Amino acid sequence: MKTKVVTFGEIMLRLATPDYLRFNQSSSLTATFGGGEANVAVSLANYGLKAEFVTRIPENDIARACVMDLRKYGVGTDEIIYGGERLGIYFLETGAVARASKVVYDRAHSSIADIKPGMINWEEVLKDATWFHWTGITPALSQGAADACLEAIGVANRLGVTVSCDINYRKNLWKYGKEASEVMPALVAGCDIILGNEEDCEKVFGVKPEGFDVSATNGEVCAAEFESVCTQMMTMFPRAKKVIVTLRGSINANHNTWGGVLYSEGSLKQSKRYDITHIVDRVGGGDSFMGGLVYGLITYPADDQKALEFAVAASCLKHTIYGDFNQVTVEEVEKLMGGDASGRVSR
Repeated sequence: MKTKVVTFGEIMLRLATPDYLRFNQSSSLTATFGGGEANVAVSLANYGLKAEFVTRIPENDIARACVMDLRKYGVGTDEIIYGGERLGIYFLETGAVARASKVVYDRAHSSIADIKPGMINWEEVLKDATWFHWTGITPALSQGAADACLEAIGVANRLGVTVSCDINYRKNLWKYGKEASEVMPALVAGCDIILGNEEDCEKVFGVKPEGFDVSATNGEVCAAEFESVCTQMMTMFPRAKKVIVTLRGSINANHNTWGGVLYSEGSLKQSKRYDITHIVDRVGGGDSFMGGLVYGLITYPADDQKALEFAVAASCLKHTIYGDFNQVTVEEVEKLMGGDASGRVSR
């Protein structure tokens, strides 16, 4: 049976200013679609896995266009449910050099924010799944979304489905009266694979590497400093088999260093570090890492180092691609893993 990965979360209409223009300068916006869990599903479909995306969207032409876009990339949409009034929107202003990018959300009362437990038949959705993935963005939307996510995790645990999460803390989303620290522990407790960046674990769980200051890295992030983060997270969440931390060093908006560490069975694996000097679009970078990681852990089950290197290389390539989705193939990722970063024309 072909491996089936189910992802659950919100997909939005993305409206971005072109050519590094600021919001007040642009007379047009480029429309695409994106969202953390959908981005992961697209990556996995690109790699040849069976990927099913689950969400709640309204019945209108914009939502239909969104579904058509997902299908174009090979993502399964049969388990999407319909209802509510609107698809969420986010506006993106891409930064340059010392000017940071900006995101403005318009997603209050989106269809998935108004979801309730029981609306999705998780027993049916997950009955033939091997993997279930969610991110911390979903429970940030509403209590109903958090409850639906917890419901899914419980069913996945009961069915023996591997559960992964990307902590993905977004302070601007937690607006319904609960803090992430109140909601997330119960959900993460049901996870086998936990991913975060250098700030997620601290902001949500108070776990941080001693003496580390992300603002003072100047692009240099010491991977070994994060072993303590991984061990603390595993102590806090004993179900977890692997904890992964992405390591982004930000020199400026167009120039980042990128890597990661994976901790499992008392051993810390460190990836190759990439120097990304001309970023096209970093939105979705973490999701492309997660997509690569899920693929790597499924494809190379006995080789955590290779799985980690695949994830880092895949997300490195994502920084060269416009839009939320990472539209790369396994062959392209493996080529970069092998050391070929020349960018020579393929004929």
